[in-house]
Amino acid sequence: MTAKPIENAEPVEDPNALLERALIEEYLKTKGYTHEDLKKLPADLVEKLMKEASQYASLKMEEVEARAHFVKELHNDTSPLEK
Repeated sequence: MTAKPIENAEPVEDPNALLERALIEEYLKTKGYTHEDLKKLPADLVEKLMKEASQYASLKMEEVEARAHFVKELHNDTSPLEK
């Protein structure tokens, strides 16, 4: 089975992609770099930085997801507070 693109349809971006990019930028900034700086660095250093940045972003996104799940559970708790 082959998937055919839907005509006149806008591509759907992962809703977390923007957050992930921002977190990667944040990590690089803490190390004193920007995405533009990476173009001027040796490939092995870029690979190391991007692996670290990806791991940082992944952990932060898991943290955000865990907090959101916790808040949702708090709001869904329907047991009344009785004395």
